[in-house]
Amino acid sequence: MFHTIITLAYIIPNIYVFLRIWQLFINKGYKLHYTIIYLLFALIYPVCNLFSEGDTSFLTSMLTAISDYLLPFYLYLFLSVLVFDIFLLINRLFKIVPYEKIQRTRFKITGLSVIILFSVVVVVAGVINFNNIRTSEYQIEISGKSSKINHLRIAFAADFHLKEETNIHFVERFAKRIAIINPDLMVFGGDIVEGDREDENMTRFEELFREISTKYGVFAVLGNHEYYAGQDKGSFFDKAGMKVLCDTILVIDSSFNLGGRYDNHFRTRKSIDDLMKSVTDSLPMILIDHRPTDIDQVSKTAVDVQLSGHTHNGQLFPVNLITGMIYQLNWGYKRIENTHFFVTSGIRLWGPPVRTTGKSEIMVIDITFKARS
Repeated sequence: MFHTIITLAYIIPNIYVFLRIWQLFINKGYKLHYTIIYLLFALIYPVCNLFSEGDTSFLTSMLTAISDYLLPFYLYLFLSVLVFDIFLLINRLFKIVPYEKIQRTRFKITGLSVIILFSVVVVVAGVINFNNIRTSEYQIEISGKSSKINHLRIAFAADFHLKEETNIHFVERFAKRIAIINPDLMVFGGDIVEGDREDENMTRFEELFREISTKYGVFAVLGNHEYYAGQDKGSFFDKAGMKVLCDTILVIDSSFNLGGRYDNHFRTRKSIDDLMKSVTDSLPMILIDHRPTDIDQVSKTAVDVQLSGHTHNGQLFPVNLITGMIYQLNWGYKRIENTHFFVTSGIRLWGPPVRTTGKSEIMVIDITFKARS
C-alpha cells in the first residue's frame, strides 16, 4: 500500500509536468521525440517498483539505482514547472515579459534548460549533502540527583537503514567519527537495519559497530523498519554489540537511568506512565523512543532527556514542511517543562540517497549533572 501511494504521488505530478512542458516549450516538430524521451525516463521508477522485487540481475540493479535519483529529480522538475506557471500567471497580470518573447524558440529553449539544470543541480547538491557526515553539538544541564558523576557525553545516531547495497565506506567513516567524539555512551535510535539478511556487507557492518567502545556501553531501540522486517527476532543487534532496550529501563553504573521504548507499531508497547512505574527519582532519566510522538505525555514525567529519530527532517523539500506539521519537534532540540527533547534528522536515509533538508548527522549531547541545591 505504501509503495502504491508513493507511485501514485510520482505519476500524477509527472502527468502535469509532461503536459505543461509539451504545451510551453516543445515546438510542433519535436513533440513525438519529446514524448518518447520523457516516457522512457519517467517510467523507470514505477516499472522498477513493480517488477524488481527479487530480481538481482545487473540491468535491474542499474535501473533501480537510476530510479533512486529520478524520483527527487522529477519532484524538483515538478516544482520548477509549477513556479514557472505561477510566473506566467503573474506575467499575465503585470506584463513583465512580452507575450511575443515567451513564444519565441530561444525563450523556450532557455526556459526549459534552466528548469532541467536547476532540478539536476538540486539533486547533485542533495547527494553531496547526504554523503557528508556532520555532528550537531548540544550542552544541557539537568539535576544530578544522587548520581555519582557530574558529566555525561552521549553520541546519538538513528535511521541507518542498512542493507546489502549500503556503502561500506560510509559506515566506516561513521565509526571513525564516533572514535574521535569519544562518547561515554553510544545510543542508536532505531531503523538501523532493513531486515535479517546474512551477507558479506552485513557481516562487515556488524564488525564496525562491534568496534565501537564507550565507558557505559552501546544501546539501541527498535524502529518501525525493524518491525516491518521482523528484526526484533533477528540477530543483527547481538552480533553488532548493541544492547536493545524494549520497554526496558536500566540503571547504568549507579549514575543514571537509561530506558528504551518499543516503536508505536509494536502492540506490546507500554504507555509512558506504565514504563516509568519502576523508576525512582533518585537518578537522572534518559529515554530513547524511535518516534517523537508522545512529547507532551513524556514532559509530564520524570524523564530528563528523550532521544528520537524517524522524521529525517522530511529528507526532501517540501516534505519537511509536512513532517513539521505532523511532529511537534521535527528536528533539533526543544525543552518542554523539565524534559530536554532531541530529534535527529538521521545518519542515513530510506529511499533516494538524496537529502535536500537537514543533514546526515551524529548528535553529540554533553550533559552536566547539577548538584542539588
